[in-house]
Amino acid sequence: GARLGGDGQESRFVLELDKPVAFRVFTLADPYRVILDMPQVNFQLKKGQDGVGAGLISAYRYGVFSEGKSRIVIDVLAPVAVRKSFMLKPVDGKPARLVLDLVRTDRSGFLAHTASAAAARRAERARQRRVANSLRGVNVPLPRTKPRMMGAGGKRRPVGKPVVVIDPGHGGIDPGASGRRGSKEKHLVLAFSKTLYAKLKASGRYDVHMTRTRDVFIRLSERVRIASRHHADLFISIHADSIRRGNIRGATIYTLSEKSSDKEAAALAAKENRADIIAGVDLEDAPDELAGIFIDLAQREAKNESIKFARTAIRSMQHIRLNRNPHRYAGFRVLKSPNFPSVLIELGYLSSRKDEKLLSSKRWRNNAAGAVAQAINGYFRKRLANR
Repeated sequence: GARLGGDGQESRFVLELDKPVAFRVFTLADPYRVILDMPQVNFQLKKGQDGVGAGLISAYRYGVFSEGKSRIVIDVLAPVAVRKSFMLKPVDGKPARLVLDLVRTDRSGFLAHTASAAAARRAERARQRRVANSLRGVNVPLPRTKPRMMGAGGKRRPVGKPVVVIDPGHGGIDPGASGRRGSKEKHLVLAFSKTLYAKLKASGRYDVHMTRTRDVFIRLSERVRIASRHHADLFISIHADSIRRGNIRGATIYTLSEKSSDKEAAALAAKENRADIIAGVDLEDAPDELAGIFIDLAQREAKNESIKFARTAIRSMQHIRLNRNPHRYAGFRVLKSPNFPSVLIELGYLSSRKDEKLLSSKRWRNNAAGAVAQAINGYFRKRLANR
């Protein structure tokens, strides 16, 4: 379990474990967070302990961050210093305990310590890369064996099966939206994505890939890189929304635009683009190959193809519940690659009890995945006919 205590000046976070583990603690700013990394563990916190804060700690979340690694992200109300961090061995019937003592500090001190620690982490990663490179020798890139349908500048290339990459949103330490009945977006969208994957694979028409197949966190930029490595012809990111008004329902399809279609689309994009922050990613360390990419001439074909798919999908999904405004657009980071068409499908609103019930239904999931698969068939049928 986890225990928290303290006040507005000092707070303690205690995590009980079945055995001692190695761990690392560091801080991130804007917002203020304390990050706790450890080998992958099976979190089994009791109900009532799940993420509730105390003292300087406003909330915390936990989950799988990457292969073999678990992470706890502790949100704090003010800049803090980690005064002590230590592991207690099991003794007298008590479990092993990981203890963090936090003390309030000022912003300048917090930022200075955070920057120094970040520089040390980057230096260590660089050292590890040098060692790895020296062990495996020169890495010669393999030649591309399967060109995409759409090349740079819109030039057509020979193709095999169209490549579809399905991206279940969130995962691991980033749960996404939560439903009124306790459903987690990350679980629902993964289940839907697996159903869609199975339908596309069974058709034999496509080369299908998923950015994740289990409950693990993946950075936004890495999701795009996965699609690029597979030479995607279509990228579909699957999500489920939540909004204060519980009467809003239905699926929505989003495409990329520098200017949002409406306030709700802008708010959703801002929320989805915070996924890396929620998971405790140091954005200064994150690859920035997408920075500065907006709708320009080089991206126009990908944008136009994305809109074509969105329109096809809306027609195919008429028999499932659609939002009153089913096609919207905003600046989603995960849609910003100029190399392939990409859309983000919000299956429904977990803030709606009716939508949450539908998204949790295997029958609805099968029907909705069938509708998306039908849209994919229609999109590529037209696209291949125009080649």
